[in-house]
Amino acid sequence: MERLLLNDLTEWKNKTNRKPLILKGVRQCGKTYLLKEFGQQHYSDIAYFNFEETESLKSLFETDYDTKRILFELGLSIGKTINAGSTLVIFDEIQECGRAITSLKYFCENASEYHIVCAGSLLGIALNKQPSFPVGKVDFLTLYPMNFIEFLMANEENTLAEYLLSFGKGDHLSEPVANKLTTYLKQYYVTGGMPEVVQTWCETHDIEKTEKIQQMILDSYHYDFSKHAPIKDFPKISAVWQSIPEQLAKDNNKFIFGHVRKGWRAKDLEDALVWLESAGLVYKVCRIAKPFIPLSSYAEPTAFKLYLCDVGLLRKMSKLPYEVVLNATSNFREFKGAMTENFVLCELLKYSDDIPYYWTSGNMAEVDFIVQRGAEIIPIEVKSEKNVKARSLAEYRKKYEPKYSIKTSMRSETNGVGVLNIPLYLIGQLNNFWE
Repeated sequence: MERLLLNDLTEWKNKTNRKPLILKGVRQCGKTYLLKEFGQQHYSDIAYFNFEETESLKSLFETDYDTKRILFELGLSIGKTINAGSTLVIFDEIQECGRAITSLKYFCENASEYHIVCAGSLLGIALNKQPSFPVGKVDFLTLYPMNFIEFLMANEENTLAEYLLSFGKGDHLSEPVANKLTTYLKQYYVTGGMPEVVQTWCETHDIEKTEKIQQMILDSYHYDFSKHAPIKDFPKISAVWQSIPEQLAKDNNKFIFGHVRKGWRAKDLEDALVWLESAGLVYKVCRIAKPFIPLSSYAEPTAFKLYLCDVGLLRKMSKLPYEVVLNATSNFREFKGAMTENFVLCELLKYSDDIPYYWTSGNMAEVDFIVQRGAEIIPIEVKSEKNVKARSLAEYRKKYEPKYSIKTSMRSETNGVGVLNIPLYLIGQLNNFWE
């Protein structure tokens, strides 16, 4: 399964000021596979250590933080020598060993010639609790579920994927290519981007087998709630998680704590929400009343929407039959908008790690996403089909006169003056559309 982040890992390897790398990402998005693939392609050897599978590894970090001793004893434990520069050291599930996280500071300061990468399924939770995190001593990358381009490559559509990666403003999509991309996009809505799900779909095109993998992933997330979250918070985390599809299906999509369970209020559920955010399972998109720089200063933390980390898991949690997605029906119209927004958000996060905002003007207008690019604030209106009437975006433009505005829909046109029309399957390539 080809992953575009491999290019970023290669850049990290070649940095002169390279530090130990922490690869963040939600469970089962492919972190371990990617790091091993990276090691096989760019190093003569790999030294792999999993702190969850081999608990005895933790004892190697308890005596002191002598990097030479740690590396020597790690090598002894696997029967090989760890060589500077030619061996890639992988610390997997590093969140299980707090002292291993702290040791990264000393690897940075005293053993920078060694190439060390770390991954963990709940690193966000662990880092929040880590009392002696090596601030400034590590590099970070985030691996998300496979995006639409990677989905095309998994379907052996490398030529088509390369075409989209280079596609820019003024280029034209022929009708056969646009139809092909629309078909693949609907399939992506069904599968999402979890690598094992995508692989199963590509190899079998069997929806039952595909959904079994999706359910397995969802079950593993629920297991994480019970295993890693505070006991008192487990019921709340589970309830918030389960309520997201239902809340996204509502007209305004705004998350309302009282809808999670009768009698529960924001103060009762805030810790549960923070846990889900830190685990990378949900994205909190806050409302802004004014699109001014910096956007964070104008965010309203009590007014927000919650989206899932993967559009395919959203479909599975919603119990939405795959036939409805592939062959849209009228009774799918409302939730289709929420699913499309979730897809666009995930694509935008691969364009920029910053979570966007949304804008409202009373009950009269709402723009789905507001992103910042340098000094420019860019509104993005999302349409699930070919209807591109965007009254809310027109209201926003009249009020704030942005240099750039974007409408994204199933239409294949990539034109527009003032308002750029970008097909949904190209929204992840925003960098190609700026002048």
